[in-house]
Order: sequence, then structure tokens, then C-alpha cells
Amino acid sequence: MKSKLIILGCGSSVGVPRIDGFWGNCDKNNKKNNRSRCSAIITKGSNSVLIDTSPDLRKQLLSNKIKKISSVIFTHEHADQTNGLFELRPFYWKNKRRIDIYGNLRTINHLKRSHKYLFKKISTYPPIVKANVINSNFSLGKLSEKIQFKAIKSIHGKTTSLIYIFENAAYISDCNDLSIVKIKNLKNLNYLIIDCLKFKKHPSHFNLKESLFVHRCLKPKKTILTNLHHDLDYDLLLRKLPKNVLPAYDGLTLNL
Repeated sequence: MKSKLIILGCGSSVGVPRIDGFWGNCDKNNKKNNRSRCSAIITKGSNSVLIDTSPDLRKQLLSNKIKKISSVIFTHEHADQTNGLFELRPFYWKNKRRIDIYGNLRTINHLKRSHKYLFKKISTYPPIVKANVINSNFSLGKLSEKIQFKAIKSIHGKTTSLIYIFENAAYISDCNDLSIVKIKNLKNLNYLIIDCLKFKKHPSHFNLKESLFVHRCLKPKKTILTNLHHDLDYDLLLRKLPKNVLPAYDGLTLNL
């Protein structure tokens, strides 16, 4: 059964434009520069696996006409990846079943503290999610809709972030760990979706030079740059990049 990945959001933690209307170097007349915070979804038949719950999740799901979430996997605990978790309440109301969420122990513990009412009954509010701490290999879905995942820990500044490998693709939204070029499972994939925050070097994200270095080392068929700050105009990037490297945009769909 065919699977696909939709980039729901490809912007940095402040998005483009920022909340104060600042577009930075991005051309506001280009729709592909309008970037919500990072999130993505993998679909295979009726199996819909959400990667991270961006603060912009409601608009992202509505824009892409997504009406089902089977489960959620988290890369790490930062606010721009987790603060939209409560938006999943209507899926619980509709199905009367708690949604399984997956992440490393640090992320799960953070979510239980910051969104306690989603995990444990408080007053009249029922819990809507069920926490699962993941191992390096796991699968989600059943029969022909099953998706196999490999999770690999990487450095993201002062914390760690999980890289997910699935369906001959890898999703690396928040990372500044150049040692990942040595990971055999990341080599020669069909798609590499990778963090590319700025032109300048950053303490917790790849910059453009580093992202392209990883691309050259891992040799995917195609690399997609995500987590794009307002420094990086879509058309400017497109002119600078090799043919098999593309900037992401909200709503970009990849057939895996």
C-alpha cells in the first residue's frame, strides 16, 4: 500500500511571518514563504501518524483536510513541537478512544507536566491521550497499513531530538548533530527531510552549509529543507540549491 508524507508546517519556532507581522528577508507575496511551525503527517491507507503537535496544528489539519489521527510521534519536548497537543481533543470526542502518543522519556514526562489534564481525569474532563515511551524500533498500524519506524537519538543544542526513519525516508526537524552522517540507516534514502534554520551558524540547528554537507554525505535521492527561519526566502533558496535539494513549504506532499 502506498504511503505519503505531508509537510504540515516548515517554519522555525516563530513562523513566517512572525506574530508581529515581520517577514524578514522573505517575500510576502510568495505563498510558499508563509510558514507555520514544524509538523508533518504520514498516511498509509486509513493509518495517519502525526509527527509533532505544532501550535498551529488546528489550521494545519483544516488546510490539509485531515479528519483522522491514528497516533502521534514526538521528536522532542520544545514548545513549537508540543503546544498544539490539546487541539486533538475533537478526535477523542469523535472516536471515544484515547490517542496513543509516542516519544522519549524526557518528552513524555514534559507533556505529562505541561498538559496534565490530557493524561489524567481532572474534574469533568476525561483524559484524551495515552503515553508510550518508545524503543529504537516500533511499528504503528495494522496489516497492509502498518508503518515501521526506527528512532535514533540526535543532539539538538542542550537537549536531544529523535530522528525518525520510515518508508525509505527520514525526518530530522531539529538537529545540529553532524555525527549523523555516520549512521548507515540514513544513507541512500529516497527522502531526507532535514533541519535548515539559517544561513548563519546556530547553536542548536543546522545552517544551510551544514544541511548541504549532511545531504552530500548521506546521498538521498532528494533532500527537503525544513524548520526555515525568516532569513531564508523560498525563491532565493531555490536558486542556490542543487537540483535534488528543495526548500519545504506548508502543504508539500511527498509520495513515499
